[in-house]
Amino acid sequence: MKVLNNHRCLISCQIKTMTPTLTITLILLYFLVLLVISWYTARNVGNYGFFLGNKSSPWYIVAFGMIGTSLSGVTFVSVPGTVQTQAMSYMMVVVGYLFGYLAIAYYLLPLYYRLQLTSIYTYLQTRFGMTTYKSGSMLFIVARTIGATARLYLVIYVLQAFLLNDAGIPFWATAVFILLLIVAYTFKGGVKTIVWTDTLQTSFMLGGLVLCVYFILHSLNIDFAVAYQSMKDAGHANWLITDYKSPAYFLKHLIGGAFIAITMTGLDQEMMQKNISVKTLSGAQKNVVSLGFILILVNFLFLFLGGLLYIYAEKVGINIAAKDFKSDNLFPDIALNYFPPVMGFVFIIALISALFPSADGAITALTSSFCIDILGIRRNEQWDERKQLQLRRIVHIGFAILFLIAVLFFHWLDNRSIIDLILKLGGYTYGPLLGIFVFGMFTKRILKESVVPIICVLSPLITWQLAENAPSWFGGYKFGYELIVVNGLITYAGLYLSSINSQKSKKINSPI
Repeated sequence: MKVLNNHRCLISCQIKTMTPTLTITLILLYFLVLLVISWYTARNVGNYGFFLGNKSSPWYIVAFGMIGTSLSGVTFVSVPGTVQTQAMSYMMVVVGYLFGYLAIAYYLLPLYYRLQLTSIYTYLQTRFGMTTYKSGSMLFIVARTIGATARLYLVIYVLQAFLLNDAGIPFWATAVFILLLIVAYTFKGGVKTIVWTDTLQTSFMLGGLVLCVYFILHSLNIDFAVAYQSMKDAGHANWLITDYKSPAYFLKHLIGGAFIAITMTGLDQEMMQKNISVKTLSGAQKNVVSLGFILILVNFLFLFLGGLLYIYAEKVGINIAAKDFKSDNLFPDIALNYFPPVMGFVFIIALISALFPSADGAITALTSSFCIDILGIRRNEQWDERKQLQLRRIVHIGFAILFLIAVLFFHWLDNRSIIDLILKLGGYTYGPLLGIFVFGMFTKRILKESVVPIICVLSPLITWQLAENAPSWFGGYKFGYELIVVNGLITYAGLYLSSINSQKSKKINSPI
């Protein structure tokens, strides 16, 4: 209990040690390491290497690096905070992920490899036509931009609120600085670089997680079993919410988690761009399935950390019932104000490691999708390699600017729980993609393409109305993460009603 009894001393030591200057220095040193990796991996990389890494990425490296991309700063900061109100019910979402990853491995990946896709949305062009193809790509661009910038905002917010505000550095300057660093090391190498930088970043993030858990257990002078029992006694260890009206009802989490994985990974160009950079289908399948199992373990550790943080907060007198308390602030508050300097250093390194995967892969994938799907640089024979390179770099910078605008918008919103916001927004933005792909893979009907963009806009609006009015319409029922399934079904219904039956549809079906 020595650490707890002397936490005031630790605060004074921390303030002297974790300064804005040190924070900026750590970010710059970290960036230099990423830049070295970028220089090494980006040698002789053309557009094909930027988009697909020359199809030479080892599956196990991709799998490990994708842990960091799947988790990002949101999991690192926001998931532990959810334990206060949702206990460990988030674990049912993660178990659902595993079922989703199995569907990706044995349904979607065979399709992508069989068609030898660079952009996964090219499937929609082959199956339906150009309008549906571009509609699907635009859905991804909107969805990934929202999700990636929300994740990026959270980490920048933590750095700003706990360290950089005291130095008088404005939020916008921090956001510009971080995005400039990301553009610098992704500008040339694209996926070929990110596969390796994500591996480094995942290592540091998971290492920081394990060290923080160990430190708190040691500080409280308890072991894993005693800590978990304390969480159970405090009501923080419950996995199953059995009230079907609750948004956290375990079946809603399980079903929602499965379809969140299918859409936010399997139908997401950023995540699939890394998967299809693996040389063989079997390697890509190993990558996805192993990722599903690893995420269960890692997310449990994050939730366990969340329970520890609330136990620790009670011991040191943090008022979690205060009106202005934000669950996303709990981990950084304790790490930077109550941990000793060395653990503050570990937290900052882990946080920085969680920061970059939130945006680097997203900017690269958005660049790829916009160039290939919207601009059609690979379809236009008049654009040689040099012209394609110029356009790709302009688009890359354009998305960095768009990210900056979106991050500043989230800063203005100041949402209390980013993880909840991201998954809810994902239900609205990825739902139409789910409906389109399912319709294409499991029917042979022909679409009237002119109505596809209208359906893709109306479906989220109808879903939103259902979610808003569900408590009054359905006897107190509240939608949870299963909302993405509802959105997908509404899209599917709209497509079905606007399509015609034909035995002469194009010969592109599901891989089953």
